[in-house]
Amino acid sequence: MHLSIIAGLGNPDEQYERTLHNAGFWFADAVAATGRRQFRYEKRFDAELCKIDLAGAEVWIMKPQGYMNLSGGPIRAVLEYYRLDANKLLVAHDEIDLPPGVVRLKRGGGHGGHNGVRDTIRHCGNDFMRLRLGVGHPGTKDQVSGYVLKQGPAEVEESVRQTIARSVDILPLLAESGLAKAMNRLHTKPQNDGNAPAIRNEGSSALANTGSNGKNKNGD
Repeated sequence: MHLSIIAGLGNPDEQYERTLHNAGFWFADAVAATGRRQFRYEKRFDAELCKIDLAGAEVWIMKPQGYMNLSGGPIRAVLEYYRLDANKLLVAHDEIDLPPGVVRLKRGGGHGGHNGVRDTIRHCGNDFMRLRLGVGHPGTKDQVSGYVLKQGPAEVEESVRQTIARSVDILPLLAESGLAKAMNRLHTKPQNDGNAPAIRNEGSSALANTGSNGKNKNGD
């Protein structure tokens, strides 16, 4: 098995539930729904967890509950408690450097200014797999926080949820056959049907910083 745990990144408060920054939570919810599983809050980890059967093996799904920029601690705690390898961890998160309707799967790399990924790297190293769910860029750096921390336009949310559905479909392949085959299938699927909104994508990782300075109540 090449996959033992999936962590979706997001913010726990109800006010953030439909925000684009919670695309990782949306993904985790979609995966749990395939196994008709309900999340349960585990205080020892400060995370919601459940398990599903995937390709004949149990895979953990988790949603850290310490706000986006404190995601890494709960993930590390679960890895250590259940003796799971970080290289079999898949972290799903929103990605402003990809337009809506585009999704990319990879291993390793930097945080690209994403505070949840930044904290996960700080606690777990950078050898985990990432599912980058494109949500588009608002155009300028000073607009990023306001953009991802509010509900996106209906057409953007629909595009993101479509990429989530496609990403869920490749999980058995990822678990059984590994990253390369899963990437090939996911990345060769049509990425955009032409109806996604023309939100500007700057392509610069410097623009991805949501401006969090480590305070856990700002949701960044």
